[in-house]
Amino acid sequence: MFTATPAELEIIALSIKIACWCLLINLIPATLTAYFLARKEFWGKTLVETLIYLPLVLPPVVPGYVLLMLFGNQGVLGQHLARFGVELAFNWKGAVLASAVMGFPLMVQSARLAFEMVDQRLEWVAKSLGASTLATFFKITLPLSASGIFIGAILGFCRSLGEFGATITFVGNVAGETRTLPLAMYSLLQQADSDTAIMRLMSFSVVVAFIALFISQRHHRKQKRKLGA
Repeated sequence: MFTATPAELEIIALSIKIACWCLLINLIPATLTAYFLARKEFWGKTLVETLIYLPLVLPPVVPGYVLLMLFGNQGVLGQHLARFGVELAFNWKGAVLASAVMGFPLMVQSARLAFEMVDQRLEWVAKSLGASTLATFFKITLPLSASGIFIGAILGFCRSLGEFGATITFVGNVAGETRTLPLAMYSLLQQADSDTAIMRLMSFSVVVAFIALFISQRHHRKQKRKLGA
């Protein structure tokens, strides 16, 4: 029952590949965005925050449809990208983009909370002793915020593994190309005698998500003990 077939292993490998690429693409932009929102006040900040977090509250089909209109083969940007051989719709690269869009707000929020918890007096002291803004960020702010950034990365990775609505809307459910774990389980639900295969894929999803969240929570507790919280 728990021995995966070659087709299921391909689905699992594709899902992990997409989640890893999503994490790599989002990590630096999400961290910098979070730092900017945590430290800067500017006109229109509420609007920017709303736009960043909007995918969290919208039906996932909506961001997927927007991506299709923008980056589809006949989309506003997609038709121009196609001239350079770049196609995102209905292939795994588009699935990465859809997952990145849906996971970005989670990573920003987690990192932002971490940055806001850093005592700014430590940054002021470092700067008063001659440290540049960049040096202060890398030597003071970033290390103290690492726990929140790490947890955000885990959440983004798990969100990517579970992404369904935006992915199926933008890139479809193409076997071997865009059929990730949620899409594969959706397809199997429409087939007879597929309970065993669904259980295998579901078990893998639950185990990976559990391990990832367990690691993030354990890391968070260690950081709290180090800080004496």
